[in-house]
Amino acid sequence: MQARRLKSAVAIAAVAALAVGAAGCAESERDGGSGEAKTGGTFIFAGAGDPKNFDPIFNDDGESFRPVRQMFDTLVSHKPGTAELEGGLAESWEHDPEGKVWTFKLRQGVKFHDGTPFNAAAVCYNFDRWYNMKGAAAQSQMIYYMDTFGGFAKNEAEGAGESIYDKCEATDDGTAVLSLKKYKGAFPGAFALTSLSIASPEALKKYDADTVTQNGDSFSYSAFANEHPVGTGPFTFGGWDKAKNEITLNRNPDYFGDKAKVDKVIIKVIKDESTRKQELRAGTVQGIDFPAPADRKALEGEGFQVINRPAFNILYLGINQKNPKLKDLRVRQAIAYALNRQQLVQTKGPGGAKVADEFMPDTVLGYAPDVQKYEYNPDKAKQLLKEAGAEGLTLNFYYPPDVSRPYMPNPQEIFTVLANDLQAVGIKVNGVPRPWNGGFKDDVQQFGKQDLHILGWTGDYNDPGNFVGTFFGRGKVEFGDQSMNEMFDAIAKADGTVDDAAKKAAWEQVNRDIAAKWLPAVPVWHAPPAIVVTKDVEGLKASPLTDERFNTVSVKK
Repeated sequence: MQARRLKSAVAIAAVAALAVGAAGCAESERDGGSGEAKTGGTFIFAGAGDPKNFDPIFNDDGESFRPVRQMFDTLVSHKPGTAELEGGLAESWEHDPEGKVWTFKLRQGVKFHDGTPFNAAAVCYNFDRWYNMKGAAAQSQMIYYMDTFGGFAKNEAEGAGESIYDKCEATDDGTAVLSLKKYKGAFPGAFALTSLSIASPEALKKYDADTVTQNGDSFSYSAFANEHPVGTGPFTFGGWDKAKNEITLNRNPDYFGDKAKVDKVIIKVIKDESTRKQELRAGTVQGIDFPAPADRKALEGEGFQVINRPAFNILYLGINQKNPKLKDLRVRQAIAYALNRQQLVQTKGPGGAKVADEFMPDTVLGYAPDVQKYEYNPDKAKQLLKEAGAEGLTLNFYYPPDVSRPYMPNPQEIFTVLANDLQAVGIKVNGVPRPWNGGFKDDVQQFGKQDLHILGWTGDYNDPGNFVGTFFGRGKVEFGDQSMNEMFDAIAKADGTVDDAAKKAAWEQVNRDIAAKWLPAVPVWHAPPAIVVTKDVEGLKASPLTDERFNTVSVKK
């Protein structure tokens, strides 16, 4: 069967629109006439929350991915500053006409940080590791793996289905052949997922990477995940000093790509937003992420570089149908009508934010302009609550007060506005603030303790399955209904459609039905997130995927 060649940079119109212009990013400083950027020094960036750990497969949030992206590489990558695909650890790839067999031609001469060779056997070791995960490890936030492949060799995770993974073969050192049981629209974009970064097999074995233990509501991870992460990236792990709240990353002089311009990167965890701004102004950190909308103009006026990314994201209000009252569609629709989302955008959203009617941006294939919309209508909300016998409803509303996310720069304020809207139509709200890691995410995504919660997503690649499929493609405790098989089947069918026109039509119908028939959550807004650095920082390439790599950054001496 003749294979169909795919170029390593996929340029579709919707993706091209996401490119961040060169004018929005600082250029590297040139030293004299040599054409070489200045090197050396330390770049200190303020993280907004603790990482969970540094094993890519067990993570799903930006604060964990920020250091992971500096230390690990994926088979497929994104062209810096865009959502366009390009080669990563694989220089090129191709698939058969059915999209089930993927052949990767790998870079030669690449080594992991521990000195062991990167090759096809290492690639297959990683894929086989994920597929054969067992016990607590197979339950502990392997969300991206589950969304991409659907299940494990032996399912122990709640909600796992049949895996589409079949096998991986190293036909020679430079060629890895991945076989799937069926086509999935996520590929090749999903091969760029940070969670699917390639780690050193020797380090994974040496530091017991798959040893994950569960104690009540919490998980403990291995020495690999916490102390010895080993990838191929431009930075190596220098330590996590929890007393100082600092993660140190050291320049990898043997990196195969563009070598880092600074000697060190320090990610300093500062959970309080005001303190992050204070340290930026004091010069003790040189970059912060997701500034509050009200602060952007002020920071710009003070001489800081405020770089806006395109809004390739979604904020939603999640509804947990484990609560019997919330299983009634009329109650979920009442919640949607109760929310004055336009006012929220105007008063709390960053410049350029807009109300969301669907769970993905309008630049993604399958966006349907004719979905049912829920304009602010408190009288309609009250009427629906009365019809459903849900007057006087009391709901526990979970939110994370200690972080800023690309789609949620000010969770406390967002919660307050939404809670007030709900209370105005007769719904009593109990606010439950929980810390992002070790609290909110576990309570919401692992144990489903909430009735309502605010959460969101920044797209990893340009495909509807990465948005709608990630949220609603299978039963999840976050939304509390494991039996919405009509929705799961419709999403699976759309995701498995190869023909572009048919795929577009299938996803459009999924989006219509999500809004009118299923409504597992309420889309709130799309918000362009910003990243801020001092005037001395050059070379930062802001990503619409919030996928910044710090090897391009230099700091004026």
